[in-house]
Amino acid sequence: MHATDLPDLHSRAKNLRRHILRMAERVGQGYAGQGLGSADLLTVLYFHEMRYDANRLSWPDRDRFILSIGHYSIGLYAALAEAGIVPLEELATYGADGSRLEMSGSETMPGFEMTGGSLGHGLSQAVGMALGLRLDGRQARVFNLLSDGELQEGATWEAAMAGGHYRLDNLVAFVDCNNQQADGPPGTIMSVEPVQDKWTAFGWHTQRIDGNNLQALVAALDKARQVRNQPHAIILDTLLGKGVRLFEERDKSHFIRVEPGEWELARQQLEASAD
Repeated sequence: MHATDLPDLHSRAKNLRRHILRMAERVGQGYAGQGLGSADLLTVLYFHEMRYDANRLSWPDRDRFILSIGHYSIGLYAALAEAGIVPLEELATYGADGSRLEMSGSETMPGFEMTGGSLGHGLSQAVGMALGLRLDGRQARVFNLLSDGELQEGATWEAAMAGGHYRLDNLVAFVDCNNQQADGPPGTIMSVEPVQDKWTAFGWHTQRIDGNNLQALVAALDKARQVRNQPHAIILDTLLGKGVRLFEERDKSHFIRVEPGEWELARQQLEASAD
């Protein structure tokens, strides 16, 4: 990474969070916490790591980003707009009737490789894409973001077993461990720990990092690139609502409702937060 890259990534991540707050304010509720929490990963992928062409979205040698967690779409919309794939002004239509920017995005939206929302299926599709790319002799990679709650789904572990069996080193799975799902912390619903040990046991090269630390994300991807003949699992410990203390400190922020007077405070806290 060049010396100038990290400041640029910090600036991009702040922009993504600004976009997310503007979209969330339009509907007054929803998954702002997930968008804010995943903004650092999306920044590193779209502005440091992935190969793509904003003018040729179907370029066969592009890297693929598979968003398994459909309700994180607000974060991906922000990244796609910042990358020039989606017009910035279209973000103002988020959640509106007839808009392409639905709360759970679909593959009809430019930049979306799959329709997310039915959790537990993203890794299966990512494994299939990675295997297909290898069979076609292409050097493209597949990056999949899935949630800690999805580790409670059997299909996830079937896909993990297949990825390990086929030694898909062109596949990187990011497991977002924010310790929240719809009904509470995963540990109180069905414990998923020890997450890293489980992925290692399935034959994956694994790392566990602070998923809101840009430098740690870049270093983890650099390390993964050096490991051959294994798929890669990067477990991310993240904070829902990262960058906005009002959201960070809520006991439950999987789906939040924000009072009209709180948006200005949220914006102020974002601008005051450290990059």
